[in-house]
Amino acid sequence: MSIGFNFIPGSGLVAPLFAFEVNSAGWYDSVSRLVLFGHKTSGGSLADNTPSVVTSLSEADALAGPGSMLREMYRIAAANAPAQEIWIVPVPETGTAPTWTLTVGSPPATGGVGIIDICGERLSVTIAPGDAAADVAAALAAAINGYYNDLTGAMLPVTASAASEVVTVTSRHKGAIMAEVDIFVPTTVSGNFFATSGALTVATGTAAAGTPSLAAALAALGDEPADMIVSPWSDATSLDAYGTALSDVSGRWSWMRQSYGHVMCSNTGNTASQSTLGLGRNDRHVTIIPRLAGSPQPSWLWAAGFAARVLPWLADIVTGNVSRNQTGLVVEGLAPPRDRSTWWGYSARNTLTKSGISTWKVTADGKVAIDKLVTTYRLGPSGQPDSTFRDIQALFQVSGGLSYIRTVLANEQGQKALADDNPGNLAAITTPKDIKGSFVHAYEALVQRGVFENAPEFVRRLDVRRNAENPNRVDVFAPLDRVNPLDILAANATIYQQYVRT
Repeated sequence: MSIGFNFIPGSGLVAPLFAFEVNSAGWYDSVSRLVLFGHKTSGGSLADNTPSVVTSLSEADALAGPGSMLREMYRIAAANAPAQEIWIVPVPETGTAPTWTLTVGSPPATGGVGIIDICGERLSVTIAPGDAAADVAAALAAAINGYYNDLTGAMLPVTASAASEVVTVTSRHKGAIMAEVDIFVPTTVSGNFFATSGALTVATGTAAAGTPSLAAALAALGDEPADMIVSPWSDATSLDAYGTALSDVSGRWSWMRQSYGHVMCSNTGNTASQSTLGLGRNDRHVTIIPRLAGSPQPSWLWAAGFAARVLPWLADIVTGNVSRNQTGLVVEGLAPPRDRSTWWGYSARNTLTKSGISTWKVTADGKVAIDKLVTTYRLGPSGQPDSTFRDIQALFQVSGGLSYIRTVLANEQGQKALADDNPGNLAAITTPKDIKGSFVHAYEALVQRGVFENAPEFVRRLDVRRNAENPNRVDVFAPLDRVNPLDILAANATIYQQYVRT
């Protein structure tokens, strides 16, 4: 092959010269970006619907506001993926902020302690001898407003004010989703005054209402990297917005944009309602994490925690992690529902998975662990059952694999002229055969990386040809065979009292 130059002229140079031009041979660099959608408070400086990178909890405080939904989503995401690049996008609030009242009864004359859990965070109030109910209420409100977990950095999604013996707790944000704020008085803690009859009465005040529009936030991403978009809302309007943004026809997955991405959201409900939601959807670009009522942490933390825990694997097309089974990965910062009877067994998890809803289980030490993550895709174009894009791994194998192949093609075939043959072996000329070679080399590399498999069959089926109508165009049929996660191992253990030689 002739030696080609990008800058040094191929002819016309006469004066003596020792010259080097410096070019990049190209090298694929796999990077990933986690994007969090949520609410900020007035204390956050970041404008609504504006993406921004966040690298520390202090930055999250400054941009989204201390105690805000977005700040807490960043906190749990960073706890599950410490090295992950994380961006946030504030979504404007709408609707009504819910309130609750905590009415304190007569405290013990000798004093004691009152303990309450809010969103899984434990608060303790010291009751001095002679304290009145109003004193305890004031101390409880102060504990809520000043809460900060020194170990995890967690803050509460509520504020509080006290009037006489009544503490009014108000959500930091508006919206129906804020009804998920969990206020619980533990009854198994020895000496907890609040657990005695009439000591603390919890009641709902103003009901939560409203669902934000996500259109502007999704549009603000443009075609910037957004490998995993975390959004806690799973109502029909929000799910439709995800589908539009990531559409294969004109969205991020379309041929003309190729910016890809995936959405992970969360839905609260029992098995029946979760299954109904999943069966009503059919989107391979959305994964729904089910949350049960009675779970201490709200859905925005479930979605952020699950997404961050698994994205480092899904984005890894170098060592095969993208293809791995994810069962047993513990999600840091989440606790299961307090009622063990609601935890999903195998039958329920199997039903949910077949309905397009992801599943989790509880470890022996009471932690939430991934069972299986799936998309809501179940049916093909004609309504026939189709499991091709059921596994979440499939979408990341495709997006990562195609990005790699596109990089190889750009490096090897970019800025070339096209001919049927290249008898002069010119560097400036490429042929369908050369392009096929680039595809084969890229695919073989992805097989070595554990993304795809069966390279010989790929080569046999690969079809690269010059377009009959447009001589400037090459058409390719690229049949990709992805590596599958090992989800099920079935063994027939037949027991013999004694082997009989035959």
